[in-house]
Formats: sequence, C-alpha cells, structure tokens
Amino acid sequence: MKLKVTFLWLLSCSISALSCAQEETTTIPETYTAYKTSEAIIIDGQFNEDAWTKVAWTNPFIDIEGKKQPKYKTEVKMLWDDTYFYVLAKMDEPHVWGDITKRDAIIFHNNDFEIFIDPTGDTHNYYELEINALNTAWDLFVSKPYRNNNVVLNDWNITGLKSAVKVNGTINNPNDIDKGWVLEIAIPWAAYKTGYFHKNVPTDQFWRVNFSRVNWDHQITNGKYERKKDANGKLLHEYNWVWSPMGVINMHEPKNGLMFYFLRKHQKQKILLPFLKMIN
Repeated sequence: MKLKVTFLWLLSCSISALSCAQEETTTIPETYTAYKTSEAIIIDGQFNEDAWTKVAWTNPFIDIEGKKQPKYKTEVKMLWDDTYFYVLAKMDEPHVWGDITKRDAIIFHNNDFEIFIDPTGDTHNYYELEINALNTAWDLFVSKPYRNNNVVLNDWNITGLKSAVKVNGTINNPNDIDKGWVLEIAIPWAAYKTGYFHKNVPTDQFWRVNFSRVNWDHQITNGKYERKKDANGKLLHEYNWVWSPMGVINMHEPKNGLMFYFLRKHQKQKILLPFLKMIN
C-alpha cells in the first residue's frame, strides 16, 4: 500500500490560547493530514488495510461546549482517494445498543456518530450524516443554519454511501460489558456535486467538516435498553461529544447563525472552526 504525497489537510478546534483581549480566548485548530491512498479500502468495520495502520488517530473528542472531558473516548481517522472520502470512527462504549432500523429516522434518538460537511464553506447548503450501531443511516441536506428559516431535505440521500459497523462485544445484550464499536464509512465525492461536470474533489479548496457523537444514559426495561428517564418520566439530556467544540450545545446554532465559520465569538471566545484542504 502506498500513501501518496497528495493529502487532505483538516483542522479542528481543541487548543485554547489567550487572545489580545484580556478576557477573550482563541481556540486554535489542530491539524490532521488525511493522506490519499492507492490501496482499495474495504468497508467492513475491520480497518485491516495497511492504509489505516499508517495514519494517526485524531485527538480524542471533547464535550461540545469545550469544557468537559467525555465519559467515553472517541477518535477518528481519515483517508481519501479520487472517489471517496473515508472516515473511521472508534468509540469506547460498555453498553452498545440500538433499536432504530428505518433509514432517515431520527437516528440521534439512539447513540450515534455524525458527520457535517460544508463544501463551499459559506455556512449554507451543508450536509449531515448520522449512523447508529445498527448501521442505520440518516442523511440530509440543510439549506441554512436552523435559526435562519432553513429548508431541510430529509429525502436527500448519499448515493453510493458505504458504511459498516464492528461491535467489540454483543449489541443489545445488557448482561455483558462491551468494549465499544467501530464505524467505517466511504462517502462518494459525487454526492456533493452541484452539476454533472462539477469536479468537486476539493483540490486546493477548503471544505469545512465536523464530527459529533451523541450518547445517552440508558436504563434497562424488560431486558431491553432504552434512554434513561428521571423520576418524573422525562428523558435525561443526551451527551454531545465533538471533534471541534461549538461553544454551545447545538451543532446547528453557532453565533450569528453561521455554521463552520472560521471565526466567531461566543461568551468572549474566538473559535476557529474546522475545515479541510486537499493539496497537490
């Protein structure tokens, strides 16, 4: 297997430093080099290919507000070729469960992994993909951030999407302790084309990308997992763990309604949000 010199350059927020303003902080993106692979990647959740072994994991995910360390670890690797953008997510989880099997259902009502991609970087016309431990997908197109009277196309599909889950344990078995689950994904670049002749592999362009993991406290009822409720029967809030913190508990509501914007202020913070660049 050969990893070519051409690569994707992905940046995310995790390192904070003091800015010039006395009370402001600036979150400086990390860098991740996603190399182009000439090796065929088999999407099976096993990640046995040499290409995966030769690239690094991202730093572990942080809480969405950037303040807390998550209960369980999440890491990602990335590769690409001329056809696909490959994402490998590894999630520690002692109780792997899921009960949503219908495509385009509200997947985050289960524990899930989510990808947000904004090819043009203008905070409009971005794409979301959510997948649970049963490998059930929800893909949708979002015209604007939610607060801006947007249009959400729930029937938009990533044609040619490949994904596979490997559970290190036994899914939906409350009688044992699992290690976690691995999700391997291949997203065709063609899914984001705006026209037949649009050459949209992001060579020398910035594509803004973020990842999120939704995780719920659970309870066991009649031998089955379900989301945990309080004494009044109300669902407890989910956890949101992300590659790049948003500063607020909402992947769709950054300051000024701008998603994946390079620089935004919230609660006296300057936050550089993630993007990727392919360099020849």
